[in-house]
Amino acid sequence: MDHTTGLLLVDIQKGLDDWEFYGGNRNNLTAEENASKILQAWRERAWPVFHVQHSSMNPESPLHASKPGFQIKEEVMPLANEPVITKNVNSAFIGTDLEQRLKEMGINTLIIVGLTTNHCISTTTRMASNLGFQTYLVSDATATFDRKGLDGGIFEAELIHQTCLANLNEEFATIVSTEGLLHTMA
Repeated sequence: MDHTTGLLLVDIQKGLDDWEFYGGNRNNLTAEENASKILQAWRERAWPVFHVQHSSMNPESPLHASKPGFQIKEEVMPLANEPVITKNVNSAFIGTDLEQRLKEMGINTLIIVGLTTNHCISTTTRMASNLGFQTYLVSDATATFDRKGLDGGIFEAELIHQTCLANLNEEFATIVSTEGLLHTMA
């Protein structure tokens, strides 16, 4: 890894603390802390960092631009020189200039962290791979919520998370842990 490896911090926003709005129980309560550790390592090396912020079109959503939950969490607050890409859909590449920015900077590898595993993380990871980026997803720097099944039953957050990681692994991304990633950077 080097200056051609970009870090994407996706939707690490205050509104995602509203667990009930998103389905209740959440897994991986240290995801933001792990994302922050990775961000610090990137900043120490002056490698490229991109913050992605979801701007929901639903006025009731905690991630609507008019709500306090739209704000990025303190643990990963962008510095003045770190771009913030605002999106309205699950993919950080749709309706944004992210792909253009990455290509202009010569970035060919992406490390992805953020929220939530089965929505914006999965979609962004799949698209990054489809666009030709070597993609790594940090398993313990992302998280999700319980989901209601079609029959009304509840699928627990950890099951959803692990299933998403399994679906992405080796086809769309290499799945790594925070510790493993930081170890390769040492």
